[in-house]
This record gives sequence, structure tokens and C-alpha cells, in this order.
Amino acid sequence: MVYADLHVHTQHSDGTLTLDEVPAAAREAGVSAVAVTDHDRVHPGFRAPVEERGGVEVVAGIELRVEAGDQRLDLLGYGVTPTDDLVAETERIQRDRVARGRAIIENVESELGVTLDVEPREGLGRPHVARSVVAHPDTDYETPDAVFADLIGNDGPCFVARDVPDFETGVELLTDACGVVGLAHPLRYPDPEAALARCDALDAVELHYPYDRPVGDDPADDGRALVAAAIDEHDLLATGGTDAHGRELGVEGLDEAAYADVRVQL
Repeated sequence: MVYADLHVHTQHSDGTLTLDEVPAAAREAGVSAVAVTDHDRVHPGFRAPVEERGGVEVVAGIELRVEAGDQRLDLLGYGVTPTDDLVAETERIQRDRVARGRAIIENVESELGVTLDVEPREGLGRPHVARSVVAHPDTDYETPDAVFADLIGNDGPCFVARDVPDFETGVELLTDACGVVGLAHPLRYPDPEAALARCDALDAVELHYPYDRPVGDDPADDGRALVAAAIDEHDLLATGGTDAHGRELGVEGLDEAAYADVRVQL
């Protein structure tokens, strides 16, 4: 039973829920605590690092993408009290997101010969573009995943890279602003071992999330043993969540005891 879902996105980045809708979605899923971890920005609706909203404990969080050698990683900050430095960096990132979003939209429109019903703005992510492609009556795409696979994935013809901070800068910014800083979805990266090695500078790592990919020679191995070994080696908190961009929460997350270990740090 999932007690806490610590990875949820809202309309402030590329999710579909508003902040006010999060508690009802959590209650529907039987979830008692949620972390709102919008991409590269803290939701302005928070007045404290942790708030009670509609009978649900809601944690102010952020998911920050950083450059870490040969790959990019996503850091999760929980219990955010924004500092001036974090605000300045997220504002810079949002300016870059607007420019990057405009370039991706133009690339997709040129590739498909259509005009999409989406505008570049702060908080814009590739899922917004993918959903717009699916919704367009003159395209044949039925799912956002297909749009990523064909057009806007990292190797796609319409992809445009973002300008993100380096790992050390990201860790410093989040450590100064957050109660807990962790690595998101560690098995999702091209080199999970290198990603997990970076956890020596962090407090936590996501152990529970719904899209682990197999690693190693055993197809049945979902990689959790690799993450668990890093937790032991670096004395990390185990976190987790659905990485929800829609209304369905509680697919993955923490039980009450595991959440209590995180909560005491916030």
C-alpha cells in the first residue's frame, strides 16, 4: 500500500493537475502524502516546505536536470524553501525552456507540415508538444510516446537540447534550499552505475518507481538490487513515486515507515 507518492507533476510544469487538484487525486488513490516535484521550478502556491491540503500532506519539491559528465541526471529536492540563488537559476532555466520550446515546436511543425495548438512559455515541456501533436486532426500519432519515439526524443529529428546546470551546482543549490536531495529514477539513464555513484553527494535515491528497465544479463532483474546496493553503500534514504503527469497517483511510492524517515528531514 502506497502511503506517500513523492514524485508528482502539476500544470506548473508538464502535468495535467493543478496544485488544488492534487489532494483529491491523492485521496482517490488512498495516498496520504504527496511531493509536488515540477520540472526546474517550485510551484508558487506553497507557503511552507510541507503543508496540509485537503487532508493530504503536500511537500514542496522540485525536479532539477543537471549535467553529469557524459549524461544528464534529474535531482529531486524535497521540502523546498526557495533561496535567492535557486530562484535566479530556475528563472534562467525557464527562459531557456521558452527558447527551446519555440525551437522544438517549429521543428515539429516543419517536419509534419502542420500548425500546433501550443505556444512556447515557461514550464513548457516536450509532453506538451507531444500531446498537441496527438490532438491535431491532421497527424496520425495516437500516443505521446509515439511522438517521442519518432520526433522529439533525445535522438529524434526535432529534438533540441536544454542548457542545464552542472551536477555540482545543482546539488549545491538544492542542498541550500531543501531538506532532502535525491537522485530520480536511477535506472533510466544510459549509465545507471555512473549515476548511482554520484549518490555519494546526495541524501536519497528513488528505489520505487513504475518504469524500471532491466539491467545486467538477467531479463527478470529490474535493477532494484543495484539501487539497494547504492543505498547501503552511501547510507541513503530510499524514496519513490509515480512520476505522475496525469491524475493517477499512488502507482508507486513509500509505505508509512519509509516516509517517516524522509519526513523527519523536511
